[in-house]
Amino acid sequence: MSTIKYSKQREAIKTYLQHSSSHPTAAKVYEDLRVEYPNISLGTVYRNLNFLVEQSEIVKISFDDGSDHYDGNITPHYHFICKKCGQVTDIAVPSLDHINVLASANFEGSIKGHVTYFYGVCKDCLAH
Repeated sequence: MSTIKYSKQREAIKTYLQHSSSHPTAAKVYEDLRVEYPNISLGTVYRNLNFLVEQSEIVKISFDDGSDHYDGNITPHYHFICKKCGQVTDIAVPSLDHINVLASANFEGSIKGHVTYFYGVCKDCLAH
């Protein structure tokens, strides 16, 4: 097993995401971190985001249009995605783990979890 080398930039990305509720894209992470790390590259941000996702230290939310957003909150929770402005927000919903049991009733394999996104129009877009 190889040892994972510490990276100040990777740690900064992880910390940034853990303190953000906006579910930013890689470009937004890059833009915001350049203030403190002017030499950071967009490629470094992408590599570290992918690494953190692989290590289950952050969550990647993939959109239908091919864009990805990132969440530093790795506790089980659900997201609402506005189809008008693209904003991603956490949504407080009681656990939906019972759907694993429902799905298992008609599936011969073993279901270990699920990913659920709620779509619609956010309150800000409804107001305009």
